[in-house]
Amino acid sequence: MGITKTDHFTNKQNQIATLAKAIGHPARVAIIDYLLKVDSCICGDIVNELPLAQATVSQHLKELKNAGLIKGNIEGNAICYCIDEKALSKLQSYFEHISKHLINKKSKCC
Repeated sequence: MGITKTDHFTNKQNQIATLAKAIGHPARVAIIDYLLKVDSCICGDIVNELPLAQATVSQHLKELKNAGLIKGNIEGNAICYCIDEKALSKLQSYFEHISKHLINKKSKCC
């Protein structure tokens, strides 16, 4: 079996790419914004907040969970979701690194 393209990149690069891909859709950004706004675990209210069908919202939640941006716990018949702070901290660190590099950059290009 051949080597996948991701094998050519570092683990950190692959992690950041996975997180960035997960927030690359406006519905997923809206879900994260909502979870940040309510600042608690949400079980069923997310569907009411978005102009999307329940199945579509579920798919977006699945993508966010698979990327590690949100956590989901089963409570009865519902899955309650909340932000995974560790994943957001990885993104924050990455963007802070970029920002510091740009601030310290002496030469101007383009």
